[in-house]
Amino acid sequence: MKLLLTATLCAVMITGAMPAAAGAGVIEKACRQSDRTAASPSLCRCIQSVANASLNRSERKTVSKWFSDPHQAQVVRQSSRSADERLWKRYKSFGENAARVCS
Repeated sequence: MKLLLTATLCAVMITGAMPAAAGAGVIEKACRQSDRTAASPSLCRCIQSVANASLNRSERKTVSKWFSDPHQAQVVRQSSRSADERLWKRYKSFGENAARVCS
């Protein structure tokens, strides 16, 4: 599970240090503002597109915060709350889709 979390976060967080584009979604902004240097802004746009199709607005807002505080993803993953379990399942699916579509 730790490997899946790491792979998902890496797939979602890899980016250059480009400033966030005006009108970009919260996931794209977080991706662009992260300290990752291995990918282009086009990857962040792709990830945002997958997020739009996979997560609702509230989930995207929550997940975008995980870029600056990845520990919160672990808190949700380990939580016994049913809402957190649902979010984690949707996030896991989102990460798998983003890795497949955006790589």
